[in-house]
Amino acid sequence: MRVAIVTGDARIYYRAAKTLKEYGIPFHSLGSEDEIPLDVEVVLTSKEEYERMEFPAKVIVREGFIDELLMRLNGTGRFRRVYIAIDPGERPGVSVIADNRVLEVYHLRNPRDVRVITELLEKYPSSRIKIGHGAKRQRIIMLKALGETLGYDHPIIVVNERRTTPKVGGLDVSQVQDIVAAINIGLREGRNTSIGALLDVGEPTKHEIEHIKRKSRELSGNITISSGLAREVALGNLTLEEAIERQRRG
Repeated sequence: MRVAIVTGDARIYYRAAKTLKEYGIPFHSLGSEDEIPLDVEVVLTSKEEYERMEFPAKVIVREGFIDELLMRLNGTGRFRRVYIAIDPGERPGVSVIADNRVLEVYHLRNPRDVRVITELLEKYPSSRIKIGHGAKRQRIIMLKALGETLGYDHPIIVVNERRTTPKVGGLDVSQVQDIVAAINIGLREGRNTSIGALLDVGEPTKHEIEHIKRKSRELSGNITISSGLAREVALGNLTLEEAIERQRRG
């Protein structure tokens, strides 16, 4: 038996046991103090007990946990293709698409918030990253953060994201739009490249610099950042908010 349920939570145990029986997966039933047998490859447990448990392969029993468990047990056998898709922006949307099926979605705090993506790459070891080609400034910031973590030669697929962002009930509901756009990006074909290649953007044009300076006035209300700071924003070295704060401090 390659799976063990290790929990003191009766509800978690019942949920895990019921699902494993439905999938025909044999399992050990253990308490938190019991020794885990040598044949166990993956432990199922509760969110509260997860951090306290010293075992290399653990899965929290929650919505959709069976997909993660099967991925751990079967490697790539469960899904032929898994993509982690990103809709770049001020608050990027992220989706996990496996064989055209949506497994997970996230809304990140900012373009540098790539922790979720690196965790998903560990969770789905055969997965590849897709990223939309839009939101240039935010995309560059995100790619730099990913490059620092994964290496600039890490493979990535760039996708034309035109018409991936829908109207939601006729309203601009950004969180829903970003997630739906990430799902659509994950379902589209794209061009294979690397993180480093996508960062080779060249010097910003005068039009780009002026556009960023105008955006700084709109965002701050009364502050126009310098051309030098606007250049740093265009190159992905600063966020617009960081540039405004530097300008404010003089």
